[in-house]
Amino acid sequence: MQGTSGMKVMAGWLLSLMLVVAGFIGTVSVLNSTLYSPGYQVEEYFNALRSGNGERALGLLNASVPEGSAAVLDGAPLQRGASAVQDVEIQEPTAAGQDRVDVPVTYRIGDSDYTTSFPLEKTGSEWLFFPTWEFAPSALPTVDVSVRDMAESTVNGQRIATPEGRNTLPTFYPVELAAHYTSEYFAAPSRTLPVTSSTPADNALPLEPAPTAALVEAVDGKIREFLDSCAARAVFQPADCPFNYQTSQRLAGEIQWSIQRYPEVRIEPVDEGWALAPLAGSAQLDTQLQDLFTGAIEDVSVTRDFEFDARLTVTNSSVTVAPVIEF
Repeated sequence: MQGTSGMKVMAGWLLSLMLVVAGFIGTVSVLNSTLYSPGYQVEEYFNALRSGNGERALGLLNASVPEGSAAVLDGAPLQRGASAVQDVEIQEPTAAGQDRVDVPVTYRIGDSDYTTSFPLEKTGSEWLFFPTWEFAPSALPTVDVSVRDMAESTVNGQRIATPEGRNTLPTFYPVELAAHYTSEYFAAPSRTLPVTSSTPADNALPLEPAPTAALVEAVDGKIREFLDSCAARAVFQPADCPFNYQTSQRLAGEIQWSIQRYPEVRIEPVDEGWALAPLAGSAQLDTQLQDLFTGAIEDVSVTRDFEFDARLTVTNSSVTVAPVIEF
């Protein structure tokens, strides 16, 4: 009876040991496919992007940062860029050499579907059973933002300096960069650029500012002010003005100029910045002239078409128009 009882105890211990071993193996298997899997590292990287934690994202990606503005590498600008990445699915890793795998990730930005593969390396193990994975070393991609001769622009809600109209932005991926330019006198509509790899085929984000209605109105006002001041002069040839009248007859009444057609203001881009297209209009002269031979006095009303150029200077706070008169 004692032998039978001992065998039962031993069998119980063996069964318990087998259950413990099976549980341990199951736990190792689960951990290897989750917490210690290469896919888990990729998932953590995406979580860091979504939370705007650039420091953690950079550490996970194991990437160096090229020279340029760090404006979109952290905080709200990074969150905005990552929020455009939707329907993220991390796929099963594929072998890419000894102790290396590629982890494909599918996602959508706007109306387009993308796949980005992240290379990871096995760097060792923990507690003998759990492999450790890290992203293969790389460098962040860069995007060139240009905005003609404007000194700043806005990318993902963050104002950035654009010396000589351009700047280079290192960025994480996948994200979407959205840039625009807005000021009182010039504006460029928003443009977006998906960045989906460390070596993007397209890394240019050009903005095309155009004059605002406020600038056209300001220039138009200065042109009208200049022409009105010319018309207010009671002489046949107002100095430094684009219109005049020549006659050999004697003046017999008042000289009255009036602007019949003001020039249409068109502001055009040039290599140096912005320029006014040639300005054309017409003025009317009303006066009385006396014939030198007959002494007869005649009412005169003539229209004088004119053209002239003007130099345009625009700053953040002022608009200057300098007419250029040549005969």
